[in-house]
Amino acid sequence: MTFNENVRLDTSQVRTGGGGGRGPGGLAIGGGIGGLILTLILMFFGINPDSLPTDSGSSSPAQVDTAGDASNSLVANCQTGADANEDIWCRMVGAVNSVQAFWSSELPRYGREWRMTETVLYDGVTQSACGTASNQVGPFYCPLDQSIYIDANFFRLLEDQFGAQGGPLAQMYVVAHEYGHALQDQLGLLGRAQQDPQGAESGAVRIELMADCLAGVWVGHASQVPDPATGEPFLQPITDEQIRDALSAAAAVGDDNIQERTQGRVTPENWTHGSSEARQRWFLQGYQTGDLNQCDTFAVQSVN
Repeated sequence: MTFNENVRLDTSQVRTGGGGGRGPGGLAIGGGIGGLILTLILMFFGINPDSLPTDSGSSSPAQVDTAGDASNSLVANCQTGADANEDIWCRMVGAVNSVQAFWSSELPRYGREWRMTETVLYDGVTQSACGTASNQVGPFYCPLDQSIYIDANFFRLLEDQFGAQGGPLAQMYVVAHEYGHALQDQLGLLGRAQQDPQGAESGAVRIELMADCLAGVWVGHASQVPDPATGEPFLQPITDEQIRDALSAAAAVGDDNIQERTQGRVTPENWTHGSSEARQRWFLQGYQTGDLNQCDTFAVQSVN
């Protein structure tokens, strides 16, 4: 997706953390499916099941080890939509701004209020209340400090190792998916993943596919979401090519694709995120309907 060049970026919605180096850390998840990238994927596009609260909002936010605020070098030059079109870190800021503006205006239609959720952008490693964040772990939402963690360098791994197409919408889909998890947390749904953490029709898979659908809902409305500072939409109308990029990213993180590439066989009983086809289908469900009520993955018999 392409930002309108004159919209203003609000860097107060992000923090910046970590910095430099790929040091060791106590990852909140263990090694998983073979030695290819070790701890990648189990949390990638998702949440850490071991860190989920038993009920939403019961935990106090934890302190995060950051290396500065939004004025540091990662986002210091992120001021306008033109910057977001040129720089991946600024694009993450713009995506955060757009997604939060959308849910802030959309949820009151359902009698709920959106609670602003920070994203921590970092280069290398940083600490979350759910453990060490790094591009080997991938983007994730941590319910214990109610923040999203993204190292934009991760997108190269997504393309190089798992066959995703590049493109801005493929990247912003990641941001929107993680904000889907933040919304689930605010609605008290995340615990359903913990109660049923594995299998093709498990609660964990249904939570992930719901977040894909919620990302699609935002995409369907994104070109109408206005920048509060200018009143101009953050984003230009989406193109078919951009949708194909997003679907490529969704397919790349399907459990069947990941398992085939990393262990050479597909074992649905171990799925935590859903098949490639299901991830694409639920994203399109949200995109085509534009209705979060159509994202209830717990209301259908089968999601894959």
